[in-house]
Amino acid sequence: MSHSFVYSILGKVFCNTRQSILFRSCQLLYWPFFLQDPGKRSLTCVEFAEKAAFRMHLMWSNIVVDIFLGNLFGIVLWYSAETCCLWVSSCVNDITDHCLRTSIWLMGNPAGFKLNTELAGVLGMISLNGIQIWSTLWAFMSFLFIHFLKGLAIFGIFFGLTTAAALIIDIISIATIHVLTLHLFLSLLYSSQIQTVAALWRLFRGQKWNPLRQRLDSYDYTVEQHVVGSLLFTPILLLLPTTSAFYIFFSSLHTAVSFICFVIGVTISIIRATPYSKIFIWLKKKQRFPSGIWFEVAPCKCIETGAENDGYKSTRKLLDNSRASGKSTILVSFLRSNHLNLGEVVCPHYGQIYGAFSKSSIISSAYSLLTGTRYPFLPPPPIRTVRRSTVLFHI
Repeated sequence: MSHSFVYSILGKVFCNTRQSILFRSCQLLYWPFFLQDPGKRSLTCVEFAEKAAFRMHLMWSNIVVDIFLGNLFGIVLWYSAETCCLWVSSCVNDITDHCLRTSIWLMGNPAGFKLNTELAGVLGMISLNGIQIWSTLWAFMSFLFIHFLKGLAIFGIFFGLTTAAALIIDIISIATIHVLTLHLFLSLLYSSQIQTVAALWRLFRGQKWNPLRQRLDSYDYTVEQHVVGSLLFTPILLLLPTTSAFYIFFSSLHTAVSFICFVIGVTISIIRATPYSKIFIWLKKKQRFPSGIWFEVAPCKCIETGAENDGYKSTRKLLDNSRASGKSTILVSFLRSNHLNLGEVVCPHYGQIYGAFSKSSIISSAYSLLTGTRYPFLPPPPIRTVRRSTVLFHI
């Protein structure tokens, strides 16, 4: 095979790792552009100068924190690689033995449901053979796992925690490829049965789906078509529960794996989107983040009444007493400002992460899961792109 073909295959298999390394490389290459003078506008607009300074400090703070967390993770993983290897191998064996191979119970009467014995036996043997083949490959390649853990530690030390997490997502996807394959096979079979049952049901109702107008039109079927439809409808409908049992089992496993990868992806997005420079400045000097102003009126010198200056009522009482006694009081107004709390400073940077949980995406995923089509599980939030001059950089 040519080198370009091998590189393209590796790029598709380790797509998350490749994107993470590209992201870090673009950060390091684009850093000099942030050090340039923001221009004359910063001299006349305080808000623009403030935003330019925060944007300049946002990148280096993200890189420093990511590398620091990656070094902690990498050093701990490097010195405990053998222990982690044994623990992961035992977990994989337990999952394979107690979870995946338990699909043999689907070949009987799962939860008291009477399934088709022949179809359940065929689907069960296909599932068990696929699991056994992948388990054999894992046993032959298990000696390389210790080297993978050390490579993961090196990735974390040099590229940061986010790159190591992206590599973990790719490895999880590779390690569970047999679950994905069985899920795709059963979803194809399940969706075909669902579509066939729906088409035959429209045949009995005298309707036909019009793909051009995306609607149901009336249609006169012949007697022969009704007879053939009846002969096909009965066995397909009776075999549907057997296929559904296997489809639900492997869809649940695939959903669990996808959810784990999704959580890791969201964690990567949170680490990259967190404004660490703003957090450090907020902890040191909250006055840099005002949220409103107000005036506090107070007398310059207290009089004999002994009342404390505790707000508007106290000041009003001092004025009334001074007028009654004939003495004058000098009032001083102080300009005060409210400050943003830490949540109000950080939450605006997580807008795109919240956008991944849109109602439409959740509904489409649920509909695809019920109909048997390959549903796109909620992906990690997209990375914002900022164009400055002629350089395109992910931020």
